[in-house]
Amino acid sequence: MIRKTTEFIFAVVLICVLTSLSLHAQDATTSLSGTVTDASAKPVANAKVSVKNLNTGQSSETQTDADGHYSVANLAADDYEVSASSEAIGAATAKVTLTAGSPQTLTLTLTQQAPATPSSENLPNAPAPSKTEPSLEDLGFSKSEQQGNAQQQALLDKRTHMLKIHQRMGLITTIPMIASVITSLNAGGKSEGTASRDLHVALGSLTGDLYGITAWYAIRAPKIPGTETRGPIKVHKILAWVHGPGMVLTPILGALAFEQKNNGEKVHGLAAAHGPVAIVTAGAFGAALLSVSLKF
Repeated sequence: MIRKTTEFIFAVVLICVLTSLSLHAQDATTSLSGTVTDASAKPVANAKVSVKNLNTGQSSETQTDADGHYSVANLAADDYEVSASSEAIGAATAKVTLTAGSPQTLTLTLTQQAPATPSSENLPNAPAPSKTEPSLEDLGFSKSEQQGNAQQQALLDKRTHMLKIHQRMGLITTIPMIASVITSLNAGGKSEGTASRDLHVALGSLTGDLYGITAWYAIRAPKIPGTETRGPIKVHKILAWVHGPGMVLTPILGALAFEQKNNGEKVHGLAAAHGPVAIVTAGAFGAALLSVSLKF
């Protein structure tokens, strides 16, 4: 009776924590605002402003008010190109990286754009264009070093992509995990093959499968040499040494307990540790998610 009460209290607390986490994860938008001015720093009214996501290509359009102010809300955290223009004054373009939950400001100064010059390719007997910018080789980087930098950037991009999937799968895994904890309160009946017990087993199996996929993306993400692990990420990795073995032991102990219950026996021996191990595992998993979702 005491153990069931403890599990029920833990389930309620876990639901509250992970519900808060889900709400936090949903708050993944931000806003961008600022002022459009001319070369003399005077505000430009009715200037057209475009905010383009460099990864998705989606754009948001607006225009400045009488004081030259503009504001664009509900933007996903990503890299953007912001452009402003006014036919009578000129145009301006800038790039900005937006972070979720952190509204940013950006001032754009309009300048007259120089008229396009004819390409030398279309002019007869045009001299070859002069070299105005130094290449990487001019700066002392060998071809092998240039190739190495490109490979390292590709490695970093792949790691970032895989860890994003790892984070999303972790959030998805919390759904059957919570349901599994809740159904465990009614899975200890004496009758063989009860619906609640079978449901608990099914939810536990689904949780284990999703957890395995989540862990795979973290383990297989390429490692970046010389990168130091610290702060929330270090805590996240330490907790993985708790919920990782727990996710292996929990179904094994659960299978033993399931068999004993179906045989009309009282759960005993190693199987009796199924409940406590599951509680510690779920708690460590929830704490690991919070460690990379809350700033501290």
